[in-house]
Amino acid sequence: MPTSGDQSQIAAVAAPFHSDVLEAILSHLPLIHLVQASLVSKTWYKVISFILLKYQKSKPWLILHTQYSRSPYLTTTEAYDPASNLWIEIHQPSIDYVSPLRSSQLNLLYMLSPSKLSFSFDPLHLTWHHTVAPRVWRIDPIVAVVGKHVVVAGGACDFEQDPLAVEIYDIESQKWTKLEPMPEFFKESASSTFHSIASDDRRLFVMEKNSGVLHTFDPVTNTWYGPYDLHPDHLVFHSSIGFSNNRLILIGMLDDCNDFIGIKLWEVNWQSFEFVEIAEMPADLVAKLKGDDLEISSIEVRIAGNVAYIYKPWLVEEVIVCEFSESGKCRWRSTTANSVASDRSITERFVFTCSMVGIEELRRATLSTVNRRFRFKR
Repeated sequence: MPTSGDQSQIAAVAAPFHSDVLEAILSHLPLIHLVQASLVSKTWYKVISFILLKYQKSKPWLILHTQYSRSPYLTTTEAYDPASNLWIEIHQPSIDYVSPLRSSQLNLLYMLSPSKLSFSFDPLHLTWHHTVAPRVWRIDPIVAVVGKHVVVAGGACDFEQDPLAVEIYDIESQKWTKLEPMPEFFKESASSTFHSIASDDRRLFVMEKNSGVLHTFDPVTNTWYGPYDLHPDHLVFHSSIGFSNNRLILIGMLDDCNDFIGIKLWEVNWQSFEFVEIAEMPADLVAKLKGDDLEISSIEVRIAGNVAYIYKPWLVEEVIVCEFSESGKCRWRSTTANSVASDRSITERFVFTCSMVGIEELRRATLSTVNRRFRFKR
């Protein structure tokens, strides 16, 4: 990113450039380099705004948070920008430790201890919210933001508490409310490990990964709906869900005689729950995802905007990227987070989030009182 000295030099030569020349030059720059350039003058800001509208529509970043296992439990952050096809190091203060860092939803980060819940869901996690923990102590609950509510469901120890207990936190009133428990279907699998979740402003979608059975929850009316069968192919043995521009997408792993053979994507009509196949992962990327593993039992998925990221939860170096085009076709590629430590003895966990990041989010990050710097990895 240009330094203050670079910015002064840019400003010095700004006047002679006409808008069309500026557009031709600046349209080749990655998003993070346009942030400082947009501060040069009103003319440059208008030109860059036009460039972003015309050439560089906002695409979701895949953000990797690494939390180290020894005190003071420092976290580091890096992000993949699909527009530039590059990884970015985000230099910022470490997240204040409460408990192990987790994410069971697209752009939600949270830490839950017996006394405290801390969570953040803005694109670059500039703001953290802190509240007392829910009344029911939980080991591995489903945690999701639905509208103005944080839903915490399941994950409780059934020796002392109802394992299907549901509580919601109203972000505006800052109050907890206990609601109706999860359906009995979840009795044997009421933890986030076994489920893929997605949400819009009104509903939470919870699907068991192995069976493809889906339930939905409306926190306003305190109502669970379902079950619905999201199993479009007899070869699917493990699946995940997510939203792509208000479309519910199902990503299923295919198995033939106990051998992982591929991945398919379907669009799901969430009213009729009918399926339309939209893509299949190319064979070379299936082989790359599989790597040296004799078998793959699960994948993790993050979907936002027009991009789906697919990776193995226990080996995050290789990420498969599927970009949905306006023509209905999918463009596939892979990317490697080279600095991700393969020695898990020095780290506690890797956590992925996925967020729509545009120039306004980057401006807020770089102009905030907290010192943040963005630098492309080499």
